[in-house]
Amino acid sequence: MLKVDRLVTGYRGKEGFVRAVDGVSFDIEKGETVCIVGESGSGKSVTSMSVMRLVEFENGEIVSGSIEYMGEELTTKSNEEMRKLRGAEISMIFQEPLTALNPVFTVGQQIVEAIRYHQPLSKKQAMDRAEELLTMVGLSEPKTRLKQYPHELSGGMRQRVMIAIALASKPKLLIADEPTTALDVTIEAQILELLRKLRDEEEMSIMLITHDIGVAAELSHRIIIMYAGKVMEIAKTEDLFDQPHHPYTKGLLESIPKMSGARGELLPTIEGTIPGLNQMPEGCRFAPRCPLATKKCHEEEPPLERKCSRQVACWHVEEFLASQREASERKEDPVEST
Repeated sequence: MLKVDRLVTGYRGKEGFVRAVDGVSFDIEKGETVCIVGESGSGKSVTSMSVMRLVEFENGEIVSGSIEYMGEELTTKSNEEMRKLRGAEISMIFQEPLTALNPVFTVGQQIVEAIRYHQPLSKKQAMDRAEELLTMVGLSEPKTRLKQYPHELSGGMRQRVMIAIALASKPKLLIADEPTTALDVTIEAQILELLRKLRDEEEMSIMLITHDIGVAAELSHRIIIMYAGKVMEIAKTEDLFDQPHHPYTKGLLESIPKMSGARGELLPTIEGTIPGLNQMPEGCRFAPRCPLATKKCHEEEPPLERKCSRQVACWHVEEFLASQREASERKEDPVEST
């Protein structure tokens, strides 16, 4: 359904042109949920905005690469052609619904506008469809909600309204950018279950953007690990959790709180911080923070290659896996390790 090939997206500023997404490649099949995970500043949201061609309205520019949707190249389409595609074929749930929704229009007016832009319906028919959508996303008293303004709703309600707008024209691809970040764990679980249900019932594909790898585990079929504008690893969800092939992936997995952890025990962290767009290091971009980095890592950038039923960008995959096996064996045999 979607194929992104060697995508490069950047921004022009006082310090020149910087690349926020640098050579990213991946694909999404029909009915599949693919999750892009990484720290803030990894290029996740810029990738999603590039697919929608919205990055151009934020001083961004798609420099090179290809974005194919259902066999059609999106990077060469006009703004008018993209307007017809957005919402009808590809929809997006933005990260913060309070800023994405218009504060001066009611919920009903905003949903009706989205519906009538792509479908030849009367206002009455569109309002009936809006009520149906609010019921579908689990909002109580939909008739009342349609008359309310965004500030009158809770965070979870606003997020459901955003999902309703995104689903107004039954899109084939739904892009969800951090859809649960501002929500408590109870509402987060409800939103994830709603997305799963809609994906299965409507046969949608979902591109989920998050920094929470635990959320990715709940919903995705495959996970893409991004770091500093580059793809570090792509694998099936169960394979990635079973055995990460990149040191950065391992660091992200170890940072997830575990029920078995001892009280007061500090979570493992990845030393250092992600580099700025104008401060990218030579070689592997994760090398300055990687405990296994060698001289080659600091000098040469590893390509994203298929290894062991997945794609990974690391010069030392075999050595990393060997060290993981040794650590696992020592853990299983504490007497020998002592």
